[in-house]
Amino acid sequence: MSTTSTPSLREQQHPLIHQLADCIEAVWHKHLDLSPYHLPEDLGYVEGRLEGEKLVIENRCYQTPQFRKMHLELAKVGNMLDILHCVMFPRPEYDLPMFGCDLVGGRGQISAAIADLSPLKQKHILPASYTDALSNLGAANFSQPRELPEWGDIFSDFCLFVRPSSSEEETMFLLRVENFLEIHCTQAIASQPVTPEVKAQIIAGQHNYCNKQQQNDKTRRVLEKAFGEVWAENYMTTVLFDLPD
Repeated sequence: MSTTSTPSLREQQHPLIHQLADCIEAVWHKHLDLSPYHLPEDLGYVEGRLEGEKLVIENRCYQTPQFRKMHLELAKVGNMLDILHCVMFPRPEYDLPMFGCDLVGGRGQISAAIADLSPLKQKHILPASYTDALSNLGAANFSQPRELPEWGDIFSDFCLFVRPSSSEEETMFLLRVENFLEIHCTQAIASQPVTPEVKAQIIAGQHNYCNKQQQNDKTRRVLEKAFGEVWAENYMTTVLFDLPD
């Protein structure tokens, strides 16, 4: 079912979600040595009901020598809600930030678009090689910036959180995410394993990142309404934001 549903779900979603999903996978395939990452059974493709509407969730996961898990989730609730969620979890042996991106839309409009390369060792501060590369991108000026949630201290100073107000701004967001990914993948390929002391800091940073993301009440409420509290908790902690060993 999931193999035939992949194109159709994407094609039914907002055009920016379709384009961004294609873009993310294209950059991954261009730069990285991908192999499958196996999710818990029955969680790759999920169907449910939310407020009388059909809910479809589709997950694609990969791993590479540098990333223990690269997760792309697409979800659709009838004609009410379109979602793209993506996180790249680095292996703790590498001093790399967490790439995360979310799009939320409904009824033809993207209401929230966020992307970041989030530091794991120091609050807000990325490795110098990332700071230099991201600074060279220049400013991305959107007419409707949004405020980060209370738990948003995990994000970097380069975090982009906006409501795109036009097709031009949607394209600008798409290109900025592509830039983030190009920088991230090339930095990852060039990175070297770290010392055990630094690895312990990175593991602690990933735990903090996942714990903060699990505080996202909007995501949890949608999952609980559709599937119940137990299923939602399991999905949040094993698919969306599982912790490194």
